[in-house]
Amino acid sequence: MAVRGEEETANQVVEEEAHPYSFHVSGPRNLTSPNWRDLINSSWKDGNYKRTVIACFIQAVYLLELDRQENRPEDNALAPKWWIPFNYKLSHTLIDERDGSIFGAILEWDRSAALADLVLMRPSGAPRAVLALRGTLLKGPTIRRDIEDDLRFLAWESLKGSVRFKVALEALKSVSDRYGSSNVCIAGHSLGAGFALQVGKALAKERIYVETHLFNPPSISLAMSMRNIGEKAELVWKRLKSVLPSGSETQVSSKEGEKTVGVGFKSWMHQLYGLKNHGVGLGKWVPHLYVNNSDYICCSYTDPDGMGNKTDKENVIPTNGQPAAKLFVLSKGNQKFFEAHGLEQWWSENPELQLALHNSKLIRRQLKSLYRSPASQ
Repeated sequence: MAVRGEEETANQVVEEEAHPYSFHVSGPRNLTSPNWRDLINSSWKDGNYKRTVIACFIQAVYLLELDRQENRPEDNALAPKWWIPFNYKLSHTLIDERDGSIFGAILEWDRSAALADLVLMRPSGAPRAVLALRGTLLKGPTIRRDIEDDLRFLAWESLKGSVRFKVALEALKSVSDRYGSSNVCIAGHSLGAGFALQVGKALAKERIYVETHLFNPPSISLAMSMRNIGEKAELVWKRLKSVLPSGSETQVSSKEGEKTVGVGFKSWMHQLYGLKNHGVGLGKWVPHLYVNNSDYICCSYTDPDGMGNKTDKENVIPTNGQPAAKLFVLSKGNQKFFEAHGLEQWWSENPELQLALHNSKLIRRQLKSLYRSPASQ
């Protein structure tokens, strides 16, 4: 019996080592763990390192749910291997009350583990806590709730009505109050990136600015299409008005019509899309977006606004009152959807990332409510 037990344990170890989601199988290569040298020159100051580690944290959330579904024991779980090498620990899991699934997690700097590696203090740039949110998991039993939120975004371009939005917002507020917003980071992939964007924006409206990383954020929605139609209709009206006769009576009618149509249209648009928001300080919140040109779910973020590419400076500081973000684009030619939309590409070696320096019309739409002047009373 003892021999059989040893064999079963050995088989579990072999199975774990061969599992495609094991950290040493599909995780990043040539990535060193934090050490005492980080006290002098922190690895977290390197954007590639930070992107890699945060993507690994999101992968850990996917695996937390898979470990739960497959009833993996703690000593054989896959998820912890994705945060332990970076001296972080699991502090809290975000549970969807509708099906009991794990859709997010808070990972905190593990001081005890760091001391064991002779890291006496948290490296500069390393967040005290990270709220990571996973995307759609195409596996039961959580797939139904994931798809519901996907359809919610597709229809309304908003996730505020979801249970997960409320839970994530409360969790981020709590950890920000505990450690300070400058020591906290929120990140998500796919649907999780949609939640992270809207939760981060909700806090920014309260003047709480949290570092935000969005991998393959969704950019396609029916609401966006309706908005485009509305903008085109308004443009057609302006052009039509410009060719009308310029008589005094016509001018009066035209002005009245413009005022009525313009006010009614803007009022309808504001009510539908919730853009009546008070403004906050410029340049305080700059989310990082990571998109793949071959991923039709997020590629709309790379569409310029017709003003051409600007290669002289980053699109970080708002110009002319326009919102700002850092947009990193990965271009590898034609790729299959699951490869272009996958999370693994963001920790692969030598990703051909390019900082998009042109203004993104979609980014301005997503963030413009933060930069509006306060509504007059």
